[in-house]
This record gives sequence, C-alpha cells and structure tokens, in this order.
Amino acid sequence: MAAKAEAIGPRNGHELAPLNARADGSERPHGVTIVLQGSRGSLQREAPDDDRAAWSGKLQFFLSIIGYSVGLGNIWRFPYLCQQNGGGAFLIPFLIMLVLEGVPLFLIEMAIGQKMRLGSLGVWNTIHPWLGGIGISSCMVTLFVALYYNVIITWVFFYLFNSIRLTADQLPWSSCPQDNGTAELECSKASATVYYWYREALDASPNIEEPGVPRWWIVCYLFLAWVIVFFIVMKGIQSSGKVVYFTSIFPYAVLTIFFVRGITLPGSSDGIWHMYKPKLEKLLDPTVWLDAATQVFYSFGLAFGSLIAFGSYNPPNNNCVRDVLLVSVCNALTAIYASVVIFSILGFKAYTMVETCITKEIKILAREHIGGFTVNSTEDYYREEFPLLNSTAVKAFNLTGCTMSKQLEEAAEGTGLAFIVFTQAILKLTPAPFWSIIFFLMLLSLGLGSQIGIMEGMLCTIFDIDFFKRLSKPVITGVVCGFCFLVGLIFTTGAGEYWLKMFDSFAGTIGLVVVALLEMVAVMYIYGHERFTNDIYEMTGYRPGLYWQITWRYVGPFIVTCILLSSLVFMLINHPTYGAWDANEVNLLRIFLLMYTY
Repeated sequence: MAAKAEAIGPRNGHELAPLNARADGSERPHGVTIVLQGSRGSLQREAPDDDRAAWSGKLQFFLSIIGYSVGLGNIWRFPYLCQQNGGGAFLIPFLIMLVLEGVPLFLIEMAIGQKMRLGSLGVWNTIHPWLGGIGISSCMVTLFVALYYNVIITWVFFYLFNSIRLTADQLPWSSCPQDNGTAELECSKASATVYYWYREALDASPNIEEPGVPRWWIVCYLFLAWVIVFFIVMKGIQSSGKVVYFTSIFPYAVLTIFFVRGITLPGSSDGIWHMYKPKLEKLLDPTVWLDAATQVFYSFGLAFGSLIAFGSYNPPNNNCVRDVLLVSVCNALTAIYASVVIFSILGFKAYTMVETCITKEIKILAREHIGGFTVNSTEDYYREEFPLLNSTAVKAFNLTGCTMSKQLEEAAEGTGLAFIVFTQAILKLTPAPFWSIIFFLMLLSLGLGSQIGIMEGMLCTIFDIDFFKRLSKPVITGVVCGFCFLVGLIFTTGAGEYWLKMFDSFAGTIGLVVVALLEMVAVMYIYGHERFTNDIYEMTGYRPGLYWQITWRYVGPFIVTCILLSSLVFMLINHPTYGAWDANEVNLLRIFLLMYTY
C-alpha cells in the first residue's frame, strides 16, 4: 500500500495534491496540480478526511445549519411576505415550494457536497467543466446578498446600542424632538418611531438619485459588523463553529420569552388570526409564488453554495437524508413559530392603536355634535353607532372606523417591520429597554448566524480556484470582507434603504431561482439521477424512492421554470419602483426606476 503524504502547513479543506510526487516520495519531472477530492471518475486521495476541514461533532454541524438557515428572514422577511401576499394564504405556496422544491434541492446540495467533499465551484466543475458557471453564479448571488445582509446587521447594531436606557421614556424613538422647528413638525405628521427610523437612523434622502454623502454613524456600525464577521469566519468552521452555539440557541430563548409575554397581551389573538386568515385571491398573482420560492431559498439557504460547503465537511458515511428532514421540519416550524410571536405582538400594538384612534374620533364626533356622541361616550357605543353615521360626515372629518383589521393590514412596512412597527410595540411593554435589548440581540444573533453561512459558502467557492488555494485563508477572508465593506458604503448614504430594497428585490430572487434550476438539471440529467441515487445509498444506506425521483427530475424543474417565466413576464409588464421618503408629505412615495419609456 502506498504511504500517505505528510501534511504540510495548516489544513483548511481546500489543499492541492501535486502529481509530481510519487508514492515513494520521488519526483516526477513534470508536475501538475489538481483538486484532491472529487466524485467517481475524478482523482481522490486515499484519506481525504485528513485533508478536509471537519465538524467537531454532530451537534456543531446541526447548530451551524440551523444558525445559517434560521436567520433574519424568519423574523423580518417571512412575516412581511405574509402581510404582502395574503396572510395565511401565503403558507400554501410556501409549503408547496417547501415539499416539492425546498426539501429535494436541500438534499441535492447536502448530498453532492458530502459525496465530492468540495465547494460549489469544485462540485460543478467535477460534474462537467462547462458547469463551473453555476458555482460562479451562486457565488455572485451570495456576494450581493452578503453586501446588504450585513447592512441589516448594521442597523441592528444602531438600535441595540441606542436601546441601552433605564426607562421607556428614554428610548430615543419614544417621542418626537422638541425643537419647535421642522424636525418637530415632520415628526408630528408621522410618528416618533417612523421619524427616528428615517431621520435619525437613516437620514433618508428624497430619492435614489440624490444619495448624499455616507452617514458617518452608519459607516462606523457597518465597519464594526464586517470586523466581527471577519473574526468569526477567518479560520473557517474552526472559528465559526464555536460561535454557532450562541447564534443558534439564543434566538429560540428570546422567541419563547416573547411568546409567553405576547399571548398574555390584549389583541394578540386578533393578530394571530390575521396571520392565518387566508386571502386566496392572492394565489393568482405570480409574484406571490416567486416570493414563496425565494423565501424557501432564503429560509433554507438554498442555491447559495453554503449547504454544499457545509455538507463537504461531513464524513462520507453521514446520514444526510436524516439531517435534511430534521433541519427542514425545524426550519419550517421556526418560521411559523416566529410569525405567531411577531403577530401576537403586532396584534397588541394594533389593539393599543385602535384604542387611541377611538378616543381621538370620539372627541371629533362629540365636538361636531354628530350621532349623539359626547366626550364620555364609551368604546362600545362608538362601535355600535359608527356604522350608522352618515358617510358624508365620515369623509368630511376623515374618520377611519378604527378597526383591528385595518391596523393589522398596515402593520408591515418592508424593512420597517422590525425597525418601525416592532419598536413601536416594544414601547408598550414594561420595561421597554429590556425588551428592546433582547429583541435586537436576537436579530443580531440571527443575522450573524446566517452571515456566517453565507460567507462560508462564498469563501469555499473562492478557494476552489487554484490560485487562491496557495494563499492563507485569513488573508483572503480579510480581502473579501474589506471589499464588501467598501462596496457596502453605498448603503450608508441617504439612499441606502432604497438600494437595499433594489438588491433584495432583484439580486436574491430570480438569480436564486435560475441557480436552483441549473443545479437540478446538472445533477439529474448530466451527473445522472441513478448515479446520484446510488451515491446516497452508499453514504446512508437509504435509497431515495418515488417522491424524490419525481420531485428531482420533473416536478421541481417544472415549477421553477414556470415561476421564472411568469416572473420575467410580470417584470417586463410592470415598471420596477421603490418607496422614497417625502419629508414634506411624511410618507413613502412610489418612484419609477425607469423614468422614461421608449
């Protein structure tokens, strides 16, 4: 038997094997360098486990996958999509995409990474040299997402440090500024939380064409975010694997605390019912299905290349099928659980807003002597008599009716769901600073957990390129983080949130769908479904049955293709827009990205 070559220097899972070294240690005259690991038909070392970074244990792997998959999207994106896409009706396309697309693709990425023990670029190059573009495309999408994902972490840092107060009155978004000037007037037209978000946190510009200079405080927090990410991922899973014990477990503790507090608050049941009440007509909108597919990719971290990298650190005999099913169930339940928690708090917020609204409108009706209202009229009297009022009077005095449903429908405001709506609800909790601190600590841990996986997938792809394998991983990681920080400065301007919405709408939607479709086609029809099935059987002892074969080969690619085509048609018909803050009107104006049509 040939002797094993001695390892030289630290191993990070991306080393090369020189072909000019014989088994007996003598030199061949001409040397060629190739990747160590590969699938059938590719060259492999006898003991690849010695050359590839590995998880310290099953728990570390599971927590890393959970920490990566369960991210800000479960708190910020998923409830927002539910609000925008029909409440509980959105669960229908989400679960369909989960079963027919998410879980099968999840297993493809985990299994192919575990079998070949390579990153995204190496896997697709091994299957066929022409498929390396899938790995590059995945890396590019991952780069775009990493750019703006860390900006959200930046905003979390801003709110976290400003939450360190003694009382609710001291929270900076609890009241409007008292300067008797334009700031106080602008704040009074909106609300203290809205004003704080757009003026104090973002200092938003009127449109994307007038961004202004980078806001120094956002630049500082963005730098802090990238420094922390660098130190976490600089040594790969050897460093990041220790952090996941906190980033994966702490959010569940905070969610449970909020759940116990939330269900005891008035109005929480209305919020939860609003979450599950379906609006089935929304299912006819193709963008709802696109959002559902995208959310599956976001919530599971599919098509980023990160799962391939994580799978490559597993031993070849790991039961990846069981891991996929466990993580899928855990992730889906977490998304629903987090939505229940969020909507219970939003229901409480809506309840307090309705009470304030009713008190205000009773005073108006009493002042105008309408409907027999007096300043002492009760809320029950208001609810009974308001439907009987003359519609002309209602319109003349701009009365709304103060209903829970109206308040809940207006609860989600894009990225402002966490930074406007929830911060306003936190003011009603006692002690407010405590709830604010643990909420933003939860967002921070969720964001860092996902960012760790995103960066690992991107760096693993970079190290699949021969040139970079000769360089130190901390050096490459530092260069990548520095580059991302410099590019991310565009998000620190007054138009930063507008740019983030553009990236979120275009960089991480259709691109992910295209990459996922190409991944399925590459594995099923180029690598071969029978070969892939046998690989899983050899690794796990389980042979994928009819469900897997149908979803891999037919249903999954068909669904993704339909979503892709319908979404492209919809985007061509409808001009893309973004919401810009208008200080004069104190609202968000829809502005066309394409100002002229030829």
